[in-house]
Amino acid sequence: MKTKIAIAAGAFAALALGATAQQAFAHHAFAAEFDATAPVLLRGKVTRVEWTNPHAWVHLMDEKSSKGWMVEGGTPNTLLRSGINRDSLKVGTEIIVRGYQSKDRLCTPECRANGRDVTLANGQKVFMGSSGTGAPKDGSDPTDK
Repeated sequence: MKTKIAIAAGAFAALALGATAQQAFAHHAFAAEFDATAPVLLRGKVTRVEWTNPHAWVHLMDEKSSKGWMVEGGTPNTLLRSGINRDSLKVGTEIIVRGYQSKDRLCTPECRANGRDVTLANGQKVFMGSSGTGAPKDGSDPTDK
């Protein structure tokens, strides 16, 4: 009986460790993927929004470059607390995003960036990033001191 309990406990521990490792891999620090020396200013229409964890993604077509961009934001809950919701980011809505480009500079299928703040269609400017991820202290994050 003790052997069966030990095997079950070991299997549970392995599953828990695997799930934790997968979450840690999926959630990254800013510096692992984005370049603090490559700021971007994007203006365009929202083409899609992914309300997923650990980061929401806002897709837009940049007017200036005519390229598609997928912009990483904070968690859906973080965006909601900042004042960004499904109504403020509907497909076709014009927005302005300030952020930082990915290190790889690849634009296949879309360019990628980390969004720091977004100016919504009504002129409201709100923080859209993730706090404490190592992103530059650029004044976007209201929790930066």
